[in-house]
Order: sequence, then structure tokens, then C-alpha cells
Amino acid sequence: MFDVSLIELAVIALVALLVLGPERLPRAARTVGLYVRKARASWYSVRADIERELAADELKRSIKRSGDELRDSIGIDRMREDITGRKRLPAQSAAATAAATEPSVDAPPETIDGDPAPTPSMQSTADTPPRA
Repeated sequence: MFDVSLIELAVIALVALLVLGPERLPRAARTVGLYVRKARASWYSVRADIERELAADELKRSIKRSGDELRDSIGIDRMREDITGRKRLPAQSAAATAAATEPSVDAPPETIDGDPAPTPSMQSTADTPPRA
């Protein structure tokens, strides 16, 4: 980060000794060391966060790219169009398609000739034995 040689550090230490004196120099060195450690820890934390975000973005792009390549290689969209006979709208979900093709559950069941099937309320009571 800073290009400081050993001779430059010795000159800084000598000036600090002359300015602060031998009694205050150890306490000043500890304080400076504390602030340097805090600054270095903050820098590493920010750098790690940025690298983690970049890695996550790259992973997302890689997965999307792989999915697109796989989809293109097997032609899934073309097969879907061939099977359904029409192009599928992106907003159309599988549940909406299934609901449109299945009969309603509320509709009464019908027999082969088109008449409604008998329900329990339509059955005659002669077939059931009397309760005791």
C-alpha cells in the first residue's frame, strides 16, 4: 500500500522519540497500532464482502448460461410447441393449463346416455333394509 523502506521507518521512529519522549512513546505506539489494526480489519471486511457479492453474481450468471445452453441443445421450447400444437405464453402456468383442461369437480357425473347418474338422494329407499 505505502512504499516505505526500513530507513524511512527508522527516521519516523527517531522523530517520534524526540517529539514524544521516552515516557509517552510506548503508549502512542500502542494507540497507533490499535488504529492500524482496526483500519486493516475494516478493509479486509469490505474486500471480503465485495468478493462474496461478485462471486454470487458470477455464479448466478453461470447457472443461467448453463440452463440456456441446455435448453437450446435439447430444444425444449420446440418440443413443447410440437406437443401442445401452439406456442405457450410465458405468463401461462401449468396450473392454469391443467384447470382449463380438466372437468369441474362441481359438475354432476353423467352416464353413457347423457342422463345424470343417480345420487344417494335419488336412489329408492326400497333397496335399503329398515333400521332396527
